[in-house]
Amino acid sequence: MLIKPPADLPDQVSLALREDIGSGDVTAGLIPADKRFRAQVLCRQKAVLCGVPWFNETFRQIDASVRIDWHLAEGANVEADTVLCELSGPARSILTGERTALNFLQLLSATATATHRYVEMLAGTGCRIMDTRKTIPGLRLAQKYAVVCRGGQNHRLGLYDMVLIKENHICAAGSITAAIASARSTAPGIRIEVETENLQQLREALDADADIVMLDNFDNDTMRAAVALNRTHPNRALLESSGGITLERLRSIAETGVDFISVGSLTKNIDAVDLSMRFT
Repeated sequence: MLIKPPADLPDQVSLALREDIGSGDVTAGLIPADKRFRAQVLCRQKAVLCGVPWFNETFRQIDASVRIDWHLAEGANVEADTVLCELSGPARSILTGERTALNFLQLLSATATATHRYVEMLAGTGCRIMDTRKTIPGLRLAQKYAVVCRGGQNHRLGLYDMVLIKENHICAAGSITAAIASARSTAPGIRIEVETENLQQLREALDADADIVMLDNFDNDTMRAAVALNRTHPNRALLESSGGITLERLRSIAETGVDFISVGSLTKNIDAVDLSMRFT
């Protein structure tokens, strides 16, 4: 689970700046080199603030003389029409970094805001919200950081840190039992999760001693039966609900007794937070 900004944060910012600036900001070049500006970043909607390290890094790479004074901390709740921070420094540098810095801030704040909404819905159930690998290419660790920022939990970071046996893997291996046995042999010491589509597959996964079992598109009654089966099985596993997850169903799914609910929309269906930079 990520608990601090990822180590590749400077690389993410550098790539974004190269993409935007290219051979140079020809519009900012119209501004006299000695012109200095003050600016404010305004959040126009209720949200969770996330992405401060990326915002700061953007201006550090462009011009370390740009000063940024934050009014709120990373992870804070923000009301509509709130000034998040104030900037001062060379006008050219602030104008050049404006869009890249805001892009990171609006994206990660959106992910944290959505996560917070889901986490609040599960309060008191003991069930936890998890993200997925359905992320923006190149920004996976940034988005997964944003999920943790407001109480979500990271599923596997990539294909390297956990075995997840899905329908096509099972088909290729011949059975759930064979797939798990092969995983134990080829990736010893790594957690194994298996996707199941019915109670018969769940029982096979438990018999084969899976660490986590995904209940894919189970209705609530079948999930309750799955939880009951798992509780009485000698090889008890963690249970994850996935597929067809909506805010309307969320609480009722958690109350079936599953351990996790994975939600791809946290990082896939991004509704960017409405931010703007105003010069003063």
